[in-house]
Amino acid sequence: MLDSPRERAVSRWLRTLGAWFDDRLHLRTTLMPMLKHPIPPGAAGPMGWWYIFGSASMTMLFIQILTGIGLALVYVPAADKAYDSLLYLDYNVTLGWFLRALHYYAGSGMVVLVLAHMTQVFLHGAYKYPRELTWVVGVILLLCTMGMFFSGQVLRWDPDAYWGLAVGGAMAGRVPVIGPWTVRMLLGGPVIGGDSLSRFFALHVFIIPGALLFFLAIHLWLIIQRGISAPPVAGQRVDPKTYDLEYEKELKTRGVPFLGDAVMKDALFSSLAVIVVVVIAAVLGPKGPTGPPNPTLPGANPRPEWPFLWLFGLLSLSPPASETFIILVFPVILIGILFLVPFVSNRGERAPSRRPVAVLAVVVIYTVLGALTYQGATSPWSPQMTAWSGDPVPEDIVRGSSPLMLQGALIFQNKSCRNCHALEGVGGRRGPDLTQVGVRLTVDQLIDQISNGTPGGGNMPAYGKQISPAEMTALVNFLSNLRPEGRPVAQPASERDGAKQYP
Repeated sequence: MLDSPRERAVSRWLRTLGAWFDDRLHLRTTLMPMLKHPIPPGAAGPMGWWYIFGSASMTMLFIQILTGIGLALVYVPAADKAYDSLLYLDYNVTLGWFLRALHYYAGSGMVVLVLAHMTQVFLHGAYKYPRELTWVVGVILLLCTMGMFFSGQVLRWDPDAYWGLAVGGAMAGRVPVIGPWTVRMLLGGPVIGGDSLSRFFALHVFIIPGALLFFLAIHLWLIIQRGISAPPVAGQRVDPKTYDLEYEKELKTRGVPFLGDAVMKDALFSSLAVIVVVVIAAVLGPKGPTGPPNPTLPGANPRPEWPFLWLFGLLSLSPPASETFIILVFPVILIGILFLVPFVSNRGERAPSRRPVAVLAVVVIYTVLGALTYQGATSPWSPQMTAWSGDPVPEDIVRGSSPLMLQGALIFQNKSCRNCHALEGVGGRRGPDLTQVGVRLTVDQLIDQISNGTPGGGNMPAYGKQISPAEMTALVNFLSNLRPEGRPVAQPASERDGAKQYP
C-alpha cells in the first residue's frame, strides 16, 4: 500500500509515463506475447533444468559486451601502444585488472555453456524436425564464439599473441589458390605488424560481435516461431507428417507460459554462472600479457587458447605429412558434419535411452577432445623455448669458421633461432633442421625467409624488424655455410640451369 499522497502521485506519474511509451512503442503487445508464449509443460518442470544452458550462454555474452565497452575506453589498438595500455589497465585503472579478468573468463564460460547447450540439444534430439534451421544457426553461433576467443588472444599483443597469429596466418596460407590473398587480408600485409592488430581489433570489437548478435536474434526468433522441444520420452518418435499437429495440440491443452518457472530456472542458473565467473576472475586475475610482442623473447609460448588446444595436441601427435590435412581439411569436415546433423537424422526417436549411438558418440568425442587438450597443454612439441640457452652450437660446425660466420652463429643462438630449428638433430622441432640449409636455400632466399617469414605456408614469423642489416649479413653468412664438406653453396635455379647448358 502507498502511505502518502506523494507516493501515490509518483505512482500515477510512472504509470502515465509507461502508458505514453507503450502507446508509441507497443512494447506490451510486442514483448509480452514473446515472454508469455506457451512451452511444453515438461520444459518448465524438473526436466526444465536441461534447458538452462542457452540463457546462461547469452548472459555470458552480455557480460562480454559490457566489459568489452569498458576495456575499449582504455585499450589502444596500435602496435606500439597496445601492450602498454594493457599494463595501464592492470596497474593504473581502478579495478581495470578485474575488468580484464571478467571479460576473459566470461568468454571462457560462454564457450563451455554453448558446448553444453549444443550437447543437450543433440542428446535430446531437439535438432530434429522442425528445428533443423535452429541447430544450423546455433552452429554458426558456436563458430562466432570461437572466433571471438581467437581474436581476443591476438589483442593481448604479447609473444603468445604474436606466435599464435603467425600460426593462424600459416594455416590460412595453406588454402589453395586464395591462400596468399587470405593471409594479406588477415594480417593487413605480408608480415605481422600494426595493421594486423587493427584488423583483429575490428574483428573482435565490431565484425564478430555484430555477427553474433545478428544470428542470436535469428536463433531466438526461430525458437519463438518453432517452439521449444518437449523433453524426450522413450517411444515418442518424431514424424514430420504428424509432429506439428501433435505439438500444437499439446501447447493448447497443457502448455505453460515461458514467463514462469522456466524463466526462474534460467535466472537462477545464469545468476550462479555469473557468481562463478566473478569469483574466478577475482581469484585468478587477468590472462596476460606475458611480455612485449617480441618473437625473439625466449619466454614465448605459441600454444593457442584452451578451446583450440585439442587441435594443437592433434598436430603434435601427427606426422608432418598430415599437417596440411589436419589444418585445412579436418576442421572443415567437422564443421560440415555439425551442419548436416539435423538433415541426416531429422526424425525418429529422441530419447537418449533409445539412441545409444548418439550417446556413445558424445562420450567418445569429449573423451578424445579431453585427451588431445591435455596433450596440447603438456606436450613438449616445439618451439622448445629453452633450446637457445640449453643447446650450444655444435663445435664441429663452427670449427675453422671465419669471424663473420662466428658472429652469425652467436646471433643465431641469441635470437632464439634454436627454439624452432635444430642443428645436427639438437634443438627445437617446429621448423626444419638447418644443418644443411646452405645446400637448400640461396643467400637471397635465406634473407627473404628471415625477413618476411613464411605466412603463406609455414609457421615462421617475420624477423626483419628484429635484426639489423649487419646482424642479417652475419647470420646469413653462417647459415649459407651450413653444408656438408665439399658441397657448393646453393645457387639460383637460373644459374644452375645455365651452368648445365653452358659448361
